[in-house]
Amino acid sequence: MRRFTTLLLALFALTITAQDKKNQDKDAIKKMCGCYEVSFNFTETFNYSNDSLYRPSDDKITKGLEWAELVTDEDDKISIQHLLQIDTKHGTHIVKHWRQDWLFENKDFYMFNGDNQWLFETKTEEEVKGQWTQKVYQVDDSPRYEGSSTWVHVDGKSYWENTTDAPLPRREYTKRSDYNVTERGNRHEITDYGWVHDQDNAKVIRETGKEDVILAKEKGYNTYVKVDDSRCQAAADWWKENYDKWALVRTKWEDIYGRNKDLNLEAKVDNKVLFKHLFDDALTEKNAIEETIESFVKK
Repeated sequence: MRRFTTLLLALFALTITAQDKKNQDKDAIKKMCGCYEVSFNFTETFNYSNDSLYRPSDDKITKGLEWAELVTDEDDKISIQHLLQIDTKHGTHIVKHWRQDWLFENKDFYMFNGDNQWLFETKTEEEVKGQWTQKVYQVDDSPRYEGSSTWVHVDGKSYWENTTDAPLPRREYTKRSDYNVTERGNRHEITDYGWVHDQDNAKVIRETGKEDVILAKEKGYNTYVKVDDSRCQAAADWWKENYDKWALVRTKWEDIYGRNKDLNLEAKVDNKVLFKHLFDDALTEKNAIEETIESFVKK
């Protein structure tokens, strides 16, 4: 009887410890919400091309103000919508930016495979035990990349890191056609001033039936410095005004993702990319939004 009681107490202690760890993870994720002065910094570090005419990508350094809105706060899911706030002498302009969803012990994945194709994969419970999946979406809420790893809290640091395949970043895909996959090494670390998105990326050439070829390596270092939320009030107001429309968009995508099969998307429909369709203020009706998104899904 004493041995049984000891076992129950040990299991209870493990359960409490696991729940404490999960709450610590959630607190770290939600610390990425708020108003930030952002600096995006990218530089190509090495190239492996045999072409003597190969030209490395130019360094990219941009700054801005970004509002990260907590959209969903559930026990196993946290969703954060990013909005860029651009203040000019002509007024303030809001750009719907990327979205990140965090799912606890998620088993279903859409893994990018190049050329607007995502392969559906399922992991086992053991493979994702204690882990959080970060699912990153494009500005139109279509898929971008995702990966599963464990949040680490040690020596006063809180960070999550993962390597996964992704499409070319926006700064590249209109300029480069010599590679078709970005292997992204992502590290999100919470800091005393906000958080850092630290990246070690590889530019990959992927062709069916052939081994991947690494064309070049790239370093990314994006800093998010927390400022008073009042500075992003325009972005917060914009999100409230446009929330219903983008809720319809997310719901339609959730229906598509719920089909649990490989996903291939058209690059353009009617000679326009998806975000240009969805960013049209005239597109507000549920049926029209759903039909527009569905038109991009290859049957």
